[in-house]
Amino acid sequence: MSLFGTKRTRNAAAVITGAGSGIGAAFAVELAKRGGRVVCSDIDEVSARATADAIIAHGGQAMSTRGDVSTIDDVAALADTAQSWFDGPPTVVINNAGVGAGGLPIGDISLEDWRWVLNINLWGPVHGCHVFAPILRDAGFGGIINVASAAAFGAAPGMAAYNVSKAGVLSLTETLAAEMTGTGVHVTALCPTFVKTNIVGAGRISPKSTELADRLMRWTGFSPQRVARTCLETLDRGGLYCMPQPDARISWGIRRFTPTVYTRAAGLTNRVTT
Repeated sequence: MSLFGTKRTRNAAAVITGAGSGIGAAFAVELAKRGGRVVCSDIDEVSARATADAIIAHGGQAMSTRGDVSTIDDVAALADTAQSWFDGPPTVVINNAGVGAGGLPIGDISLEDWRWVLNINLWGPVHGCHVFAPILRDAGFGGIINVASAAAFGAAPGMAAYNVSKAGVLSLTETLAAEMTGTGVHVTALCPTFVKTNIVGAGRISPKSTELADRLMRWTGFSPQRVARTCLETLDRGGLYCMPQPDARISWGIRRFTPTVYTRAAGLTNRVTT
């Protein structure tokens, strides 16, 4: 079977940002199980190494490196490191690194928090696509996953910086997918709702919002492993959107067809719960 007939997530040469924990670590482990070689990048070098070591301990191939996705030089260095280790281009790139922030309305959330969220959640995938998209396009084969969120279309009050960052990632992914048509490169946006990760505790989220998010995560959240598997299957199929949970798909449908009603309902729900 030719390279172009194979599944992209099998025996992949994969690069993953934010691979030290959560969805990023789950992607790394799952790709290694599928026979892939994995470069685990994270701003926390210790956690990136832990993910890589766990893969190696189970017979897989992985390496770790520290990288700050908000810095273009770090992302360019990541590409150089990966291509040197693979002895060629990557075949799968997952722009996953992200942070959480919320709990305050627009005008009250600090501009410092706006910049922090956008620099990581939006500029991280922009940098990743800027550096890696030409490499995969020139290779003529591969896949790119950008981790967005249902927050990209959810309009949840008190989450403006996070919502805006993920909406930008969704638009970036859609545009890149259009540009990659016919090149052999698949592009997928991952838009989950609640996933059982540490993003709430590690973010800049108000105590009240943290408590609510923790409850929702426990009640409705999917495991990162389940989300990663579902998204990789979507990439193999060439799907543009991966919405692993039913509530994400329902919200997406309502938002598309009745945007005004949906947005007003989001505001009324917020008044009831705050």
